[in-house]
Amino acid sequence: MGQHVSRSDFEWTYTEEPHASRRKLILAKYPQIKKLFGYDPQFKWVASAMVLTQLAMLFVVRDQSWKMVFLLAYCFGGVINHSLMLACHEIAHNLAFGHARPMANRLFGFFCNLPIGLPMSVSFKKYHLEHHRYQGHEVIDTDLPTYLEAKLFCTTLGKFFWVCLQPLFYIFRPLVVNPKPPQKLELVNGAIQLVFNTIVVQYFGWKVMVYLIVGSLLAMGLHPVAGHFISEHYMFAKGFETYSYYGPLNWITFNVGYHNEHHDFPAVPGRLLPEVKRIAPEFYDNIPQHTSWTRVLYDFITDPSIGPYARIKRKERGLDS
Repeated sequence: MGQHVSRSDFEWTYTEEPHASRRKLILAKYPQIKKLFGYDPQFKWVASAMVLTQLAMLFVVRDQSWKMVFLLAYCFGGVINHSLMLACHEIAHNLAFGHARPMANRLFGFFCNLPIGLPMSVSFKKYHLEHHRYQGHEVIDTDLPTYLEAKLFCTTLGKFFWVCLQPLFYIFRPLVVNPKPPQKLELVNGAIQLVFNTIVVQYFGWKVMVYLIVGSLLAMGLHPVAGHFISEHYMFAKGFETYSYYGPLNWITFNVGYHNEHHDFPAVPGRLLPEVKRIAPEFYDNIPQHTSWTRVLYDFITDPSIGPYARIKRKERGLDS
């Protein structure tokens, strides 16, 4: 089973989440960062190319062996689908077409969602914006593991299985911890996805559907690109609750690794987050950061000081700003 984790509870704090106050400090010193706010006109073309690549793969995968289907799902399709999930993350912040065109963002989210196989773009937005506003809140922030997860997956082997099962926790945890009635657009998202999946199975067969859905799930678990799930907010250094990663996997994940920068300035598109760091380096260079998402996964599993309990929680709501 391996070593038992050294923590027996979460790290509780009664301070506000750190990003709103740091945002004010940075803008007071560097008001030019406001010029980075807005949508990214290049984003829609990059995300569309990813969707079209996966649609082209339907013709390739349908004639492959099952072994090759799973290999392609893990090494190729899952990576693209994970990038499309992060495209849905950008879209949740209205960074595809701007805040003035919310419906255009939602419709583009439906499109980017198609190869993922599971309807998530609207539901993700509903919970993710609360994760920003109420980071660490024990009920509202559903990015936080539950006590049950922390107690069950508290050894080296347990943490290994927890990492593998991450997609299931991300799908079902919000429904248990902070259930919300479905919105109309969620139903539309689900209906569009069902129609797309039916067409795929009808014309390309189940192998292709497995390639899409299993690829999405595999790339959310024990996979290098999924390292960001843990690297972003698990407490690798005491007292620090958000961490950035500046390595090459940012190239295929819309710079989600620039996570301190993103939480400080969620109105800045992912492509421009490195510019935030360039303008205000003293706010980011000297705080803990990660150099490898793969190393994050390894350390999380093997280091007894890190585990599901290694998260900062708060009982009070975050700032309203």
